[in-house]
Amino acid sequence: MPHLTHDAAIMADGYRLPMKVWRARRPEAVIIAVHGFNAYSGDFALAAPWFAKRGVTVYAYDQRGFGNTAQRGVWPGSDVMVDDLQTITRLIKARHRGVPVYVLGTSMGGAVTMVALTKGLDVDGAILVAPAIWGWQAMNPLYKGALWIAAHTIPGKTATGSGLDIWPTDNMAVLREMSKDNLYIRDTRFDAVYGLVTLMDEAYSAAPAISRPVLYLYGAHDQLVPKAPTAAVMASLRGPHTIGYYAEGWHMLLHDKQRLTVYRDILAWMKHRAAPLPSQSTVTPDLITQRIR
Repeated sequence: MPHLTHDAAIMADGYRLPMKVWRARRPEAVIIAVHGFNAYSGDFALAAPWFAKRGVTVYAYDQRGFGNTAQRGVWPGSDVMVDDLQTITRLIKARHRGVPVYVLGTSMGGAVTMVALTKGLDVDGAILVAPAIWGWQAMNPLYKGALWIAAHTIPGKTATGSGLDIWPTDNMAVLREMSKDNLYIRDTRFDAVYGLVTLMDEAYSAAPAISRPVLYLYGAHDQLVPKAPTAAVMASLRGPHTIGYYAEGWHMLLHDKQRLTVYRDILAWMKHRAAPLPSQSTVTPDLITQRIR
């Protein structure tokens, strides 16, 4: 029977997902935070206390194959990840009856959230922070072939990406702290990368079917999720949504030097979804291509 303990969510198959909770004294809302690829629940250690002080209880859990879970580094499959999010959401909603519940997904967690929203995820809204949507449809054919071969011939081999000149945030202090944290995965299996790309493809296709309210956030300096597929996904959203585009933002918007601007926008959106974001970062669908390409 799925249930919550003081530090974990136990799934129906007995799998234990470690969980961190930052409790508001009198919660006016709840956020379920879903981390990105090779990260874990500790990724919300900067944002969650800020929200808790402002009346929002935050639950963050380690997804299967990440953080302190069993079979760390092994890709669990997108269906399982989506099922886990749905189960955790039901458990948390039962604990906080009458309180609005939102899911906040960053990068890969945003992709999991997008797919879950098309499969009946019952939340008051979703906050997608630079969701990972760079799937097969947007990938160079050479990369596709190389990844397919690697994932199907040497799936357990790993790569670090250490030679790539890619920066996820402008906050170097955060990156230094992450480099010391052994719960972040640095050697990534090829089959896990293959699984991630497949998940991103599913999220890309899911966007037009999302009917729940969505806050979609993206930074102009994002070097991990390309602008063109992001613009296409934003434009394909059909349900009620708000889009925030940050001229000074990077991929890790919740860690950037201007992260408080993002936090304030998220809090304001949860309270008044129809209002413009306080940062004046709101863009409308017809301006997306013009503003971010």
